[in-house]
Amino acid sequence: MAGVLRIANAAASSVPRRLARASSNSSGGSSGSVCCSKREFSALLTPLEEFPGTPATTPTPNHASTVSHTTLPNGITVISEDTNNTCTISLTYPNAGSYSEQGPSEVGASLVNRFLSLKSGSGLSAAVILRNMEDDGATPFAASSRYGATVGFTAARDKAVRLVPLLATTSSFERWDVRDSKKSAMIEVNDALSSTQTVLTESLYSAAYGAQTNAGKAQYPLTQPTTGAVQAFRDRAYALNGAVLAATGIPDHAAFCDAVEYSFSESNVGDPGGHHQGEAPVFIGGETRVHVPGAGFTHLALGLHVDSMSAALGQVTAGCIDVMTAGGGVSGFAAPVGATGGGLIGAYAGSNIAGESPAALDRLCAVLTGPAPSADVVERVKALAKAKAVFQMEDGSKNLAEGLTQSVFERTASSAFGEEYDAITAEDVKLVFERMMGGGTPPAIASVGDTTSVPYLGAFSSRFS
Repeated sequence: MAGVLRIANAAASSVPRRLARASSNSSGGSSGSVCCSKREFSALLTPLEEFPGTPATTPTPNHASTVSHTTLPNGITVISEDTNNTCTISLTYPNAGSYSEQGPSEVGASLVNRFLSLKSGSGLSAAVILRNMEDDGATPFAASSRYGATVGFTAARDKAVRLVPLLATTSSFERWDVRDSKKSAMIEVNDALSSTQTVLTESLYSAAYGAQTNAGKAQYPLTQPTTGAVQAFRDRAYALNGAVLAATGIPDHAAFCDAVEYSFSESNVGDPGGHHQGEAPVFIGGETRVHVPGAGFTHLALGLHVDSMSAALGQVTAGCIDVMTAGGGVSGFAAPVGATGGGLIGAYAGSNIAGESPAALDRLCAVLTGPAPSADVVERVKALAKAKAVFQMEDGSKNLAEGLTQSVFERTASSAFGEEYDAITAEDVKLVFERMMGGGTPPAIASVGDTTSVPYLGAFSSRFS
């Protein structure tokens, strides 16, 4: 639950100085010849190639990926790895999610600003920016969530560094860009609220932290912020201090850091404490119901709060819930609360049988209040979670960049992928279960669909005391 710079001559005068000087990596073939009276097979194994420019017959052997990370003077953390064949460069602002919106006037500003990424700014129009991305075969992307926003692109290794200055574009908030971004945001809201799982997730956060709090308010609001609120949010949240720039397929980390520092030399650095998101969310517990008469199906989610929990530990705990309830129609989940740890742990169940909701809710309560999983279950789930994470990162450079970014936020950046899973023990999972139950606070429950037979919180909250 829970992407240059071959700019047309007509537009060359509008390119910022730092953009024009953006560097690129290039490689050239070696020249040489082999003089021999006979073309023997052994000649193919010599260091010099008989036909210069042809692919090497003795390529460099594969080597393990090396991860390097550096925090620049402007506060941005650069993390890169050197073996991926494709380069993805993503810039994540941890304070640019809906959680960081201040006051009712900024509600929805995070989502609108997502669509303002790579729009007009720094003397470049949106058309010029996107055309240069396309000319170099790059695919741009932008995303936002409760706890951050990301903008980046995926490109060939020899083109990517040239495109980095485009990520440093300072939005000029042109009327047409803001108008189109608001329209795109509303389309996103309508699509999200037509998804049962999204509505269930929104409802669960609302029940857990309160609909008026930063952690519990809607990520997809039906109201839209003013242009002034959108600009104020971006000026504050899209700052380099605390941001993370992750890159894959970078052979020279030091040179890449130099290019990044120069590219962002005119960007908003922000407050020295800008990487802090403020006070931790307060879990209050409660219930939210979205009744849909005649839906014929009931979705239930029951969650409890854990103050300190890495993404890896959350995945393993949720996986243990799956194993412990195998065949029972219950699945575990881990939903983040903040970029640096903590979150909701819980279980989901559904029913398409009239009057079966109490039994489904009873199964949810039983697994969350029952004994912690055994050591052998934890070890089995841990191995599966680690394999899934590694395969996911190997499935594409964008997934790998996301993993690198998360490792920085959780302060687990390492040259060896999967170490955070290896470090998890059965005792760690047991502590998560104990923390879920240790506060004496009732759980959060969300129900969507036909909620007629869903028991109210007061009928079962005593099981969590």
